[in-house]
Formats: sequence, C-alpha cells, structure tokens
Amino acid sequence: MAALAALVLLLAACGGAEGDPRTSVAGQACAPGGAVSGPALAVNFVPAMDDLNSNVSANGFGTSAVGSAGPNAVFGLGQCLRDLSRVDCKLCFAEVRSLLPKCYPRAGGRLYLDGCFGRYANYSFFAEAVGPDDAVRCGGDGAGNYTGPSPRGFADAVRAALANVTAVAAAPGGNGYAVGSAAVGGAAAFALAQCWGSLNDTACGQCLRAAAGAAAGCAPAATEGRALYTGCYLRYSTRLFWNLNATTGSGSSRNNDVVWIVLGSILGAFVIVLIIFLAWKKKIFKNKKRSKSFIDIYGDGVPVRIAQSSLNFKYEELKKATNYFDPANKLGQGTYGAVYKAVLLDGKEVAVKRLFLNRREWVDQFFNEVELISQVRHKNLVKLLGCSVNGPESLLVYEYYFNKSLDLFLFNASRSRHLTWNLRVDIIQGIAEGLSYLHEESETRIIHRDIKASNILLDDKFKPKITDFGLARAFAEDRTHLTTGVAGTLGYMAPEYLAHGHLTEKADVYSYGILVLELVTGQRCSGSIGSHGGHMLLTKVWNHYKNSTIEIIADRSMYDDTIRDEFIHVLQIGLSCTQANPGDRPTMTKVVELLRSHRHDVEIILSDPPFLDVEVFEDIKKAEQSRLLSTHSALSLSGSSRSYQSGR
Repeated sequence: MAALAALVLLLAACGGAEGDPRTSVAGQACAPGGAVSGPALAVNFVPAMDDLNSNVSANGFGTSAVGSAGPNAVFGLGQCLRDLSRVDCKLCFAEVRSLLPKCYPRAGGRLYLDGCFGRYANYSFFAEAVGPDDAVRCGGDGAGNYTGPSPRGFADAVRAALANVTAVAAAPGGNGYAVGSAAVGGAAAFALAQCWGSLNDTACGQCLRAAAGAAAGCAPAATEGRALYTGCYLRYSTRLFWNLNATTGSGSSRNNDVVWIVLGSILGAFVIVLIIFLAWKKKIFKNKKRSKSFIDIYGDGVPVRIAQSSLNFKYEELKKATNYFDPANKLGQGTYGAVYKAVLLDGKEVAVKRLFLNRREWVDQFFNEVELISQVRHKNLVKLLGCSVNGPESLLVYEYYFNKSLDLFLFNASRSRHLTWNLRVDIIQGIAEGLSYLHEESETRIIHRDIKASNILLDDKFKPKITDFGLARAFAEDRTHLTTGVAGTLGYMAPEYLAHGHLTEKADVYSYGILVLELVTGQRCSGSIGSHGGHMLLTKVWNHYKNSTIEIIADRSMYDDTIRDEFIHVLQIGLSCTQANPGDRPTMTKVVELLRSHRHDVEIILSDPPFLDVEVFEDIKKAEQSRLLSTHSALSLSGSSRSYQSGR
C-alpha cells in the first residue's frame, strides 16, 4: 500500500501545473475604519501602490511606505509565491492592483490570491506574524468533500505534509518557502507554505505553525484548505497545484527523491520500468492536452463568424512569423500577454498580441477585444487585422507601428526631444478625436477604461493610435452609466470610478486629462513625483498653474516662451478634464472643439481637481464610506468575507 501511495505521488508530480499565475481570490478583507482624510490618503495611496508594484514585479517581493507617520500614511507589502515565474508574478500582482483598491478609502486592506498577496495599512506592519484577522478557508475553487480512500489516512497525510513544509520553510536558509507531499494509507496530500519576505525565521515559524494547526482542521472533510495569516499563506490539496518549473531546490525535490528511493527499494526494476512507461504515456497525454485548439478550450461560445471569417489567421503561420515568439521580437509586455513583431509570408510586418489563457475570464477578455475593435474604424484607433482561434492560445494581429508606444519616447530623456511641441499637440488632438469617435460617433458607445501613454502607439509620422481594448466596455444609448468592478491603471482612474465602479465616458475623459498633463510636463503621473515626494503629478501641475509658474512644470526639452499662450491653453484643457465632479469635465467632442479652435482667450472655468479639494472629494466618497462602514460586520476572511471581482 505504501508503494502504491508513493506511485500516486510520483505520477501526480509528472503532471503538475506549469505557468499558472493562480489569480483566484482566496480571501479579501478591509480594515474597519475609514481614513481620517480621504484626499490625504489618496495622495499617498496611489504612489505607494505604484512603488509596490514595481518592487514586486522586479523581485517577487516588495514593500513601500509613503507619507509621514500618521493616520493617512500608506505602508504596502506584496509577495508572489516563489513557484511563480517572473511573468506569472506580474500577471498575478496585476490582479492585486486591480482588486486591492476596493478597500479604499479604508485605512487598510489585504488580499490573498492563490499565487500572490497584497496588503496596505496606515502603520508599519511588516514584522507582524499573526493577528486577529487570521483565518482559514476550507474548500473553494470547486473543491468538494473528500471521497477518496481512507479519510483518516488523508487527514494524517495532510498533517504530515503541512508539518513538512512548515519545518523546511521556517528552517534557517529555508527562505520562507517550501512545497512537499505525504501519503498515508493510500491517501496523498500536497502542501505549500510561504512566509512574507519581511519576516525573520523565528516569526516565519510562528506564523506557519499556527497556520498549519488551523488548516489541518479542514481535513478530512475538505479536499482543499488554506490558511490566510498575517505573515504567511499555507495551502494543502489532494492535487499538485504549484508550478514545478520554479520549485527546484525546495522541499518538493527532496520529497520526490524520497519517493524514488522507496519505489526502488520496494518494487524494484519492474516497477521502475512501469513508471517510465506510465510517465511516457502521461507526457504524451499532456502534450495532446496542450495542443488542444482554442475553440476546444472555449467551447461553443466561439463566434462562428470569427472562426470562419477573413479575420482568422492560422496559429502556426503566426507562430512562424514571430520566429516562434523569439524574445528578440518582443515589443512589449502587458497585463494579459506580450506583443511580438512578426513578418507574414507576403513580407508584411504586423504586431501579434499573445494572450495567456490560464483562466476563462481571459478568454472572455480576448473576445471582448475582438468584438469591439473589429466594429470600429478611425484613423486614431489601432487597426485589427485578425486573430487566431485554432491554436492552444489566443493571438490578435494588429498593424505594426514603427515607433511603438508613446511612453517609450515621452519618458526617455534621449528620445523625448523628438517630441516637439507641435508633435505633442498633434498627438493630444489625435487621441481626443479617437476617444470622441468611441464615445459619440461609433455605432456602439465604447469606454476604453485604460487610456495611458503605453496604450498609445505612434506610426512613422508620430500619429497616435489608441490600442488595447481588452478592458473596454460598450453599452446601449439608453444607459447613462455602468456599475462595474474597477479595472485600469492607478493614477489614471477617475475618483468616482475608483470609489464606486461608476463608469461613464467621463472616466476616459479623466484619464485623457492625466495623459495631457504627462505630455506637456514630460513626467509620469505616478513616477518620482508621486512615489517619493508624496504628491501626484496633478497636484504639482495645479499648484504651478494657480501660482502662474507653469514654466517650472513644462518639459524643458520642447518649451520656450514663444509657445506660452498655447501651452497654457492645452494645460487648461487637461486640467478641465480632471475636475472632481464628472459633470464639470468636458465631453471629448468639446475637447476636440477647444483644441481645434486654437483660441487662447477661451475662458475655461476650473476648480480644484480631485484629491486636492477635501470637501468636494469627501462628498463624492461619503455614500461609499457609509455603505462600507455599515457592512463592517461582514468583512472577514472567513466564509463571510467579502470578495470583489474584477470588471475584466
């Protein structure tokens, strides 16, 4: 029986998951108290999240701290589990960035995904190992009751696996991470332990031991168990759920070595031959599974008109055109995938967007982009040439633009000088015309939701093309707004959208206004200004505008006194788009009109933008704060915890 259990473990290891960012929500909770000052918290919250994202993307773990000590300071911590690749870590933490702001304007919040973790608070919590909000989640993700052999053996296997990973992760040099397995009475259990990188070995052990004791209580009833603790995350399952390609040197390899020894000593050469044969069959089956077509993955929901229309490209043709997705041909990396330069058989250069299809919602995002962008035609919108739906992953084919994206020029000191004032005005105007078309002229009203410099492509004449419609939303003429999950990029998101998920065209107008400010200043909305100075770009621009010192904020690579009047006119338009009250922002059609007028004497009435005028912003947030505070009793990480879903 022991040999058979070991065989089960080995075969399961042969079929472990690879390349899964594991973005399923395991638990989310928001702190009970609201911020003392919503605007003051916002000034710190956005740059703290941006710093945190940069640190986690670069190192797999990171912390951030913005603002002096006090009730509106923001301390952040993020961690990817060590089995995630760098790309998967970015994908996972992108979900954290999208969902964690749901706790705003609470003074703190934490979010556990199965592949990563994020938390913020108004005090330094980095050394905390356990706390009153620690919780256990039994089951989840479709996991049911345990029905396998020997329930008692399964419970013992769970305890043994949890004890193994706890000991390895908390040991000196264990790096706070371990995976492992155990088998008792024919029942097998797999476990993973991860401490946050801010804990020392002693605190890590304290957290994991408490978490292991709590999670063990889920067995034998539940096939899955998770401990969501202040300083660590621990999970067990009846299946191998971690990514094998990133666990070398961990407890998993040691356990597999033990399995091989047991098998060799008990079953001998015959069993080894049998294992090799079964592993070979498993590999063949796995390869067949990987070659499953995109249509098979998605099912009957694939629009036949796409699969059979001229939009459809052959997967193998596009794969060869990118030289098998050669990193040398990679043009950029986004939340949902990478973009590659490709050369088709006829010599035409195109851009191929390769999406990662680990979850059904990403498939939905693919079709959302195909459906929307295939309906629109405008000189300032990227042109969709087609897509691939007959391969193991989805591919979108766009026109290739020589100068790539706007951010590669705007925020690069050596390249920004190519963006003269006249070019910048043309870019500002072109983006406005593209958005005006989406909002009011296209057959379907479309809100982009993610207008930013990296989503503006430039052709060989520096004409702008709006791209990346994966987050876009369309709605009927009789709808004034949509209430949806927050998705987009912090720093560009309108306050009413960030607070309520209240989506109208004015959310795009706000993002456009921020982009205009970036274009005239040459500075990122959440770069060094926000991250280290404690103030967002909007704050700085507004203060210089009120003090008539716009020369200080202007991008010196293109500014001189001869364009002062025109500069102020464009700056006023950008600020008008970032007003706190959506009703005070102009429509994109009005923006186009103002830009085309070239009249610098046009009166544009401005009030303080959001996050500056405390009373205005507090009015916007009042209802949301009251609603959140009234539901505090339901906000815990247990079964009654409140989970938020992304609007993607």
